[in-house]
Amino acid sequence: MKISFLFSTILWLSAAVCGAQSSGSGVGSKLSEVSKLDPAMAASKATAESVQWHDVTKWGVEGREWPERERLRYFDRLPAEAEKTVTSAVWKLSRDSAGMMVRFKTDATSLHVHYKLSKELLGMPHMPATGVSGVDFYARDDSGKWRWVMVTKPAAQEVQVEVIKGLAPGFREYAAYLPLYNGVELLEIGVPKGSKFEGLAPRSKPVVFYGTSITHGACASRPGMVHTAILGRRLDMPVVNLGFSGNGRMDAAVGDFLGRIDAAAFVIDCLPNMGPVDVAAKCVPLVHQLRTARPVTPIVLVEDRRYTNDWITPAKAKFHDDNHAALKDAWETLRKEGVKNIYYISGDALYGTDSEGATDASHANDLGFMRQADIFEPVLRQALAQ
Repeated sequence: MKISFLFSTILWLSAAVCGAQSSGSGVGSKLSEVSKLDPAMAASKATAESVQWHDVTKWGVEGREWPERERLRYFDRLPAEAEKTVTSAVWKLSRDSAGMMVRFKTDATSLHVHYKLSKELLGMPHMPATGVSGVDFYARDDSGKWRWVMVTKPAAQEVQVEVIKGLAPGFREYAAYLPLYNGVELLEIGVPKGSKFEGLAPRSKPVVFYGTSITHGACASRPGMVHTAILGRRLDMPVVNLGFSGNGRMDAAVGDFLGRIDAAAFVIDCLPNMGPVDVAAKCVPLVHQLRTARPVTPIVLVEDRRYTNDWITPAKAKFHDDNHAALKDAWETLRKEGVKNIYYISGDALYGTDSEGATDASHANDLGFMRQADIFEPVLRQALAQ
């Protein structure tokens, strides 16, 4: 008897949905009837109807430079014209939203987000979907310090979800970091209707990072845990993330776009994608290129991190030794030439010295990113104080 009733119910549901689709009308009412049989669907529909959505493109995101330039997609990191000058790999990677962050204020007691991703691949074997494709929320506490709130857990290419509820009362500032290794087609922040909401315009004079997959964000568990984002919160400054996985190579074409930014500082962290010969050939010209465009902006050169297992792989250890020596020679050459406001960060302990700072020996885990931020921070503070 129960089986017969269940089978009849399934047949009725199929006929209801198919009939609505074939008629081209009444789909909403039919699906509404179906939702009545599923409390979760009904609750989701009721929640959605009570939310006011805010399109972040109306006030802008940080980490998106050259706003006056045409873009193929709003959340691309490089303008459309770059496709003709940078390598095809850099162009493709620039369409990831790594490092972008939107700020807003609200007194809402719950937060919602609606976004659509450009790629179906939500995660990677060595990096979770929360980092690759998640949106990561922070808020300022009563003392003004940025503290973590919640991250989305994407299971589909389009996400519409209540991120968190039960928030303490108060009108406070929030930040939402965009996906690291996926692109974004649209992004809306939702709050319950009747809540106060204010979009905050992007701040000027960012710290600009040009680098590799590590700068890009591999393998942070969530977007706010990359060292670039950590430093942005600690310094309370905007950042621009121009990390290109496998393709951070001190290219003059990328340098051209760097020089167009009115930056507070440039951080050049490309050595993990380069060898000593390339470092010797390309570092000094890139610094001169930036100096021509921005005569006094601080420039920070960063040695490559050491593989966390180089203690037991001698070839890797030698590669790092040679790479570091090549960058140090370039730095000394620039100093002898009289180049001012140039700084240097050693790579030996960027992930720490206990071999625990990476996911796969090469790419940082959250601990490795935090340790990098600890080493970068005093150097950047010194550079920015000049």
